[in-house]
Amino acid sequence: MANNSYIKKRPCRICRKWFIPNPRVGDRQKTCGCKECKRKWHTRQCGRWNRKNRTYFQTIHLNKKLQAIQSQDTPLQEPPPPAPKSGNFSKLPQEVIQEVIGIQQFVIAEYTVQVLLRHIQDALSKQRVDISTDARRLPP
Repeated sequence: MANNSYIKKRPCRICRKWFIPNPRVGDRQKTCGCKECKRKWHTRQCGRWNRKNRTYFQTIHLNKKLQAIQSQDTPLQEPPPPAPKSGNFSKLPQEVIQEVIGIQQFVIAEYTVQVLLRHIQDALSKQRVDISTDARRLPP
């Protein structure tokens, strides 16, 4: 058991009020115990975990799409079933592309394009911030 004299007061990471941590939790306690502070800390930590493990959710999302397509496939159907609708950024005819390369390959290609577009948009928004801060420093 932790000794009570060993545990010192510390500021809450959310509201910055000083508190004495629970002796059973000790150094692991980061918030004062208020429900609002606990909820905000949990939200912050979940967001941090999601940013670190982004590929985990991307893989799950892509696997679900591919499984949905495989469950739709039946050998009796002549025309291929349509791929699940998602953010279609191109004006290309989806039915023609699906006939040529297949539904699964189309879903993977569409997913890859979406990821690339997201990365490009992030890079452009960062450049926009850099340009605007540089423009403020220039003399008129």
